[in-house]
Amino acid sequence: MKIKGVEPNINSETNQTKGMIDPVTLMKIKSMELRAKVIVEGFWKGIHRSPYHGFSVEFTEYRQYTPGDDPRHIDWHLYARSDRFYIKKFEDETNLRCHILVDHSKSMGYGSVGYSKAQYAGTLAATLAYFLFTQGDAVGLATFDSQIRQYMPPRNRPGYLHRIMLALETAPQGSSTDLSPPLKRIAEILNRRGLIILMSDLLTSIEKLEMDLGYLRANGHDVVLFNVLDPHELNFDFNTPAIFEDIETGKTFYVDPPAAQQDYAGKLQNHMASVKTICRNLGIDYHLFAINRPFDLALLEFLHDRMRRRKQIRHPGGSSVRSAV
Repeated sequence: MKIKGVEPNINSETNQTKGMIDPVTLMKIKSMELRAKVIVEGFWKGIHRSPYHGFSVEFTEYRQYTPGDDPRHIDWHLYARSDRFYIKKFEDETNLRCHILVDHSKSMGYGSVGYSKAQYAGTLAATLAYFLFTQGDAVGLATFDSQIRQYMPPRNRPGYLHRIMLALETAPQGSSTDLSPPLKRIAEILNRRGLIILMSDLLTSIEKLEMDLGYLRANGHDVVLFNVLDPHELNFDFNTPAIFEDIETGKTFYVDPPAAQQDYAGKLQNHMASVKTICRNLGIDYHLFAINRPFDLALLEFLHDRMRRRKQIRHPGGSSVRSAV
């Protein structure tokens, strides 16, 4: 049974996924860093053959070469891909600092497609980290359950990306999901504006979510939320009555799926509608991702959001206003 209104909604997704690598195939690559590299390099190649040509150039803070610019600053690798001359802006022109927050609670250990939500979220985090890091941006990482378990401040230096990748390979060890303490702690730690990317299944109470995310937005941070769920969690397409176990509490329940589907669908819709409303009210970019969707799509949606936000902060005359991203 499909739960109407909660499936990821990408226009013409069938066309967009052509040529993208199946996540199941990617997950066979053991190295997280190599997996992220394959995704990003494949994305770069595909984007220059697609209607989104020029997307990456605008996002990654390149500007077109103009007479008088120092030719030594031309990016020849980008020239080989685009047949155009572009210059990477200097560090004082681009001050993106990104924190990637990844849910490592036990519920993230569930997966019905050959890998878990944690493995998918980790790979997605690694992909975004690799993409941003190779553009010269500072990237940091925090993993959490009911509290922050690992924290690495944003850096862009040799060897640092490898450390982030190793941290992302760690399996979830926490018990329950509680977003409030880690988000409050992140708000206390961060003293400079930046981009915060949050990845979680959000299978927890969201009573305090608006307040906690509001602290981050009030401090000037841009926030992107990736709601990562297993297809079975989205569609509840089980057919046989069985004993279900709560991964986080260990409690067991007898469930007759056909009888429970309608109630489950209603509760899930209400939960996700609340999350979407919170994000809309706070100006947060929200993305729902089933873990069988190509990672390229997540990167594409991320870039869509960044470009849209950049257009929103331009003066009427055309000059740009510098934001956190």
